[in-house]
Amino acid sequence: MFDTKLQSLLEPTVTALGYELVGIDRLSQGLRGILLRVYIDSPTGITLDDCERVSRQVSGVLDVEDPIKSHYTLEISSPGLDRPLFMLEQFSRFIGRQVNIRLNKPLGTRRNFAGLLQGVQDQHILLVVEGTEYSLPYEQIDKARLVPEELDFAKH
Repeated sequence: MFDTKLQSLLEPTVTALGYELVGIDRLSQGLRGILLRVYIDSPTGITLDDCERVSRQVSGVLDVEDPIKSHYTLEISSPGLDRPLFMLEQFSRFIGRQVNIRLNKPLGTRRNFAGLLQGVQDQHILLVVEGTEYSLPYEQIDKARLVPEELDFAKH
C-alpha cells in the first residue's frame, strides 16, 4: 500500500515547495506502463498551478534518480473529497470519519469494510461497521479512502 522508497525520494521536494505529500499510487496500465499518481495537499487547497509546479520538480527528481525502470506517466493530484489514506498517522488524523477500506487478503470472509473510524491501536485500524468493531491490521490494508461528507449547500 505504502511505497516508502518513492515517498522518501519525493517528500523533500514536495515539502520544499510548501506542500504536504499525502501519498503515492502506483497503478498498472497494462501495455501503457505505470501511472504514478502523487497526491499533494496544503491548508489552502490545491490548484492546477500547484499541480503543474510540483510536476515540474518531481519530474526532474525522477529523471535524475530513475527509480522506475519501466515506462510511466506522472500525475499530480489533490487528495479530493474521498481522500486516500496511506500512512498510519493519516488514519489518526481522521478519527470520527466514515472510511472505506479494502484489505489485500480477507479478514474472516471479507476484504471490504465501510464504517466509522474509531482509532488506531498497535498497528491496527479500529473500525465500527454496522455496530460491530473490527481491528484491521494496517499492513494488510490495500486501499483506504475517506467517504466524502455530505455538503449542505443550503447553509452556504
